[in-house]
Amino acid sequence: MRKALRWLLALTVLIGTLGTAGAATAADAAGTTDIKERLLSIPGMSLVEEKPYTGYRFFVLNYTQPVDHRKPSKGTFQQRITVLHKDVARPTVFFTSGYNVSTTPRRSEPTQIVDGNQVSLEYRFFTPSRPQPADWTKLDIWQAASDQHRVFKALKGLYGKKWISTGGSKGGMTATYYERFYPRDMDGVVAYVAPNDVVNKEDSAYDRFFAGVGTKECRDRLNAVQREALVRREPLEKKYAAFAQDNGLTFTTIGSLDKAYEATVLDYVWGFWQYSLLSDCDQIPADAKNATDDEIWESVDTISGFSAYADQGLTTYTPYYYQAGTQLGAPTIRFPHIEKQYIRYGYQPPRNFVPRDIPMKFQPSAMRDIDTWVRHNARHMLFVNGQNDPWSAEPFRVGKGAKDSYVMTAPGMNHGANVAGLVPEQKALATARILDWAGVASGAVQADPQAAKPLAKFDAKLDKRDVQREMTLRP
Repeated sequence: MRKALRWLLALTVLIGTLGTAGAATAADAAGTTDIKERLLSIPGMSLVEEKPYTGYRFFVLNYTQPVDHRKPSKGTFQQRITVLHKDVARPTVFFTSGYNVSTTPRRSEPTQIVDGNQVSLEYRFFTPSRPQPADWTKLDIWQAASDQHRVFKALKGLYGKKWISTGGSKGGMTATYYERFYPRDMDGVVAYVAPNDVVNKEDSAYDRFFAGVGTKECRDRLNAVQREALVRREPLEKKYAAFAQDNGLTFTTIGSLDKAYEATVLDYVWGFWQYSLLSDCDQIPADAKNATDDEIWESVDTISGFSAYADQGLTTYTPYYYQAGTQLGAPTIRFPHIEKQYIRYGYQPPRNFVPRDIPMKFQPSAMRDIDTWVRHNARHMLFVNGQNDPWSAEPFRVGKGAKDSYVMTAPGMNHGANVAGLVPEQKALATARILDWAGVASGAVQADPQAAKPLAKFDAKLDKRDVQREMTLRP
């Protein structure tokens, strides 16, 4: 009998954990209970730590999620989230990078604009938010969107004002996919530098981008260094082998040091434009043919990173490469400035960056579905791209069926493009729409969008963007 009671109790706890309840008591509704208690009263929510930050409460939490949202009884895992709490009377921004979550207090641009709360989510399968054992078939864009949907439903009862989702790069893609699958959750979406690889095998847009980006002088410098790094493959690979030995790097996943070397070098031009500005071109060797081996090595390592394609560099990003090779797609570009005899592998596919014991099969319909939905059904969506960002070569577009949705490009900006970098008229319009979607636009802004400004002052520490530079071929 006691065993039966224990089994019944365990089942009750499991069902409660998988439920999506908000604040449950009258005291919670009245806002009289401490915010930490209210968060921890949500079934499935547990505290990892609380960190102080002036004007906010910042919590690192775990939330119990089903491994498979279609079959929630088939196991659970702990998904890490953070909450930057300001006031339940303020709007809330739902942020994800599409990768790991930062456990340092950070505020996304929309959070600063609306002066709100921020809930940040770690993407499933990025450690420690990985089911054990890992069934990689449960890593797809619908399952990830369903993670966000459950977190939103769990917290909506506590944060009852308007919600806006956001993210940059893969996070911008994630916010877009979430909107496609759960269009009734959010009141607005701000997607930064989000690639839209509709047809994976057709990547000519990237070739056109690299043929015209920046100035000819800068392109020639970059192309010359990249070519020279392949011409000097033998001496520089000896340097690479010594570097790998000194740093304990191995190359089991990609297959060889030679493959890793070429992949790093072929990332060089892409990496420069992704992370640098045109003004940074004076740091590139002006005469590659007469540069020393050390100068060529240093330039490539600074921009691409020679540890990127070692096992130790790839492991963290296995979930991204898995998704790129199963649903998201990945770019393939040409190198007209490099003779064919110097290129052995070309731009390698995501399959090469994922351990072979993880099966992969590409689903070409996934991105076509997202693209079609955005073009015809986007509502309250803003896409911000960078003029000099390679990932913006294949952007999202909105069509006639879209409502109150926009695609804007920040001139001269890279993969860090944001609303603040738009031309003044677009910057004001974008800010006004974000304020309106969040329900905090003043009468003056509603009457004249050009009067729109962020509601919170810029905080150099809190508004610092965490730019992950370990790899180039990651959005």
